[in-house]
Formats: sequence, C-alpha cells, structure tokens
Amino acid sequence: MPTIFFERTVPLPLDEAWRRLTLWPRHGDVVPLTRVRVVTPGPTRVGTRFVARSGVGPLGFDDVMEVTVWEPPGDGVAGRCRLEKRGRVVLGWAEIEVHPGPGGRTRVVWREELRLRFLPGAFDGLVVGVGRVVFGRAANRLLRRA
Repeated sequence: MPTIFFERTVPLPLDEAWRRLTLWPRHGDVVPLTRVRVVTPGPTRVGTRFVARSGVGPLGFDDVMEVTVWEPPGDGVAGRCRLEKRGRVVLGWAEIEVHPGPGGRTRVVWREELRLRFLPGAFDGLVVGVGRVVFGRAANRLLRRA
C-alpha cells in the first residue's frame, strides 16, 4: 500500500492542535468536494465511525473510517489517533500524532496508508503525491482555523 507521510510544527499547544485535527466534520470543510458525517454518538473514542463522502452528486465514493486508537495528549504527553478505513473503495489506515515541540509549539505527524480498490499498484506513486498534497493542505487549513 502506498504510504503518505508529512510533519508540521505549529504555534499551538498540544491540546488545541489535537482538537483542530480531530473535529471530523471540519475535514469536510477543508478537503475539496468532500462532506464528513459522524455516524456514532460523541464524544470521539475507540469505535467512533464517520464517513467522508467525496465527489459530485452520484459520482463519488465513501471513505468509511473507524477510530481504533484514541490517546488524547495531556500534560505535555503526546497524543495519537489511528483510523482504519473500512469502505468498499478506500482501504488502509491513517495515524495523526501530536508531540511537544520547541518553544511550546506542537509537532504534528501524519501517516497514512491508502489504497483505492480497483486501482493497480502502478498508480501508487500518483496516489502518494496527490495524497500528500491534499492531506497536507487539509492539515494546514485545520491547524490554522480555530
């Protein structure tokens, strides 16, 4: 599976960076042509499920995700969230981590293994490149907005 990886260091405390990155419906505000709907009652925890619907009208697909690790940061300790992709088209996982950074800032680490069913492995490089741009921009926007 192709792996997407990037890091950011932001002038936010750990808990605020975590909050901004894990408000799932907001991901739909920053990923083009995507809406996100949480299908389990809150608050987020292991077992929380949500669906990112990408596309226009009937031409689209669902990225169904479930939280399998939920370790919020606390008292200067890093936090980590793992999402398993359980849809018919999008498979893999994503991990979002927040770590204490220099000068009270936060270092964000994003890892994602992403496979699109029916797309041959020859396209893995393209998936990684596009994924890094789309998810990197989404993370930047999430981290900038309160």
